[in-house]
Amino acid sequence: MDYHNPVLLKETVDGLAIKPDGVYVDVTFGGGGHSREILKRLGDQGKLFAFDQDKDALDNALDDPRFTLINENFRFAKRFLRFYGAAKVDGILGDFGVSSHQFDVAERGFSTRFDAKLDMRMNQDDKLSAYHVVNEYSEEDLGRVLLQYGELRSAPKLARTLVSVRKDKAIETTEDLKQALQSYLPKGREHKLLAQIYQAIRIEVNQELEVLKEFLQQTEEMLKPGGRLSLISYHSLEDRLVKRYMRNGLFEGEPEKDIFGNFTVPFKKVGGLIVPSKEEIKQNNRARSAKLRVAEKL
Repeated sequence: MDYHNPVLLKETVDGLAIKPDGVYVDVTFGGGGHSREILKRLGDQGKLFAFDQDKDALDNALDDPRFTLINENFRFAKRFLRFYGAAKVDGILGDFGVSSHQFDVAERGFSTRFDAKLDMRMNQDDKLSAYHVVNEYSEEDLGRVLLQYGELRSAPKLARTLVSVRKDKAIETTEDLKQALQSYLPKGREHKLLAQIYQAIRIEVNQELEVLKEFLQQTEEMLKPGGRLSLISYHSLEDRLVKRYMRNGLFEGEPEKDIFGNFTVPFKKVGGLIVPSKEEIKQNNRARSAKLRVAEKL
């Protein structure tokens, strides 16, 4: 199953500063590209645990005694690692957002390129789908989703239009959604606007920001002192959460100060923001919005 090239492969795995006998976690296994690279750098005593809630990813499981693939959402990482006897680990890698495979399988409904049923579930067992969001959310809730997660100023108008259109007939497919909002899609910019609308609905369906927050809050406990976090985000909402958590151990406000007036924070930043080279973007379009940040547990 083709999952395409992992983004910022060398840089992300370099960020983990791998010890040959260490224990590492790839919380977004996908096609296994990052995991393969980690295993290359591990010795016989090293261990790698990977998470992916998408059943399609199980087809890519790696046949290696050092490797364990857990078919669960990474919001449960701490619980499952404890179960596997790996309560403390040396490094955690995350490549957030939608895998290329999910974008490329038309029936998953993630891509603006195909006409497919409104779905967008990363975990096919989840009840909430894009169809439910578009057809059953109130105008107010739809507006909130489009504004908060799509950062669309026209969110109230878009929500009003969707509610009006669905009164006559359910909005069942990606093409129906496009048609319903046609008057708001300016020529030449329609793809960008549709991408923001899709992003907003997808984040709501998969609770992506809540999941990311829950996961980040567990990393402090999961990592050994000196352990590394190496995380790739694809849009400003995700990147803001990652950046703030790495800097302060919080999503809002300032960290507490110790008796000497110094901030007490769980991580220190390693290097600056890393983005893909022009060459990588040319070879892999998905990389264009990727932002990699690395931090070390104090």
